[in-house]
Amino acid sequence: MDRSQLLRGALDGAVLAVTSEDDAYGYDVLRRLRGAGLAEVGDASVYGTLRRLYSAGALTSYMVPSEEGPARRYYGITDRGRTQLAEARLVWQEFSQALGALLDEKVEAPA
Repeated sequence: MDRSQLLRGALDGAVLAVTSEDDAYGYDVLRRLRGAGLAEVGDASVYGTLRRLYSAGALTSYMVPSEEGPARRYYGITDRGRTQLAEARLVWQEFSQALGALLDEKVEAPA
């Protein structure tokens, strides 16, 4: 099964989850996602998701000067984003339970 296809549908929730813990700049969001086991998440996907969530009002954004180069754009979750995250968690829980029930091997009783 292609994990990138599964990830594409769940990336909004994953990005909201990592920004709900602490505000983060783009590369930090990417690092947190990969650290959580989503190694195949792509840079462009994360940056595109951050921009889209910001435009939708789920994230706030602000610039912070960096000692290591140009200023970094940090993202933080908004109340709308927290609502969206709660909905994503509920949908994921329901979906994963239903799919788990379908995919789990059933132990058949002896005949």
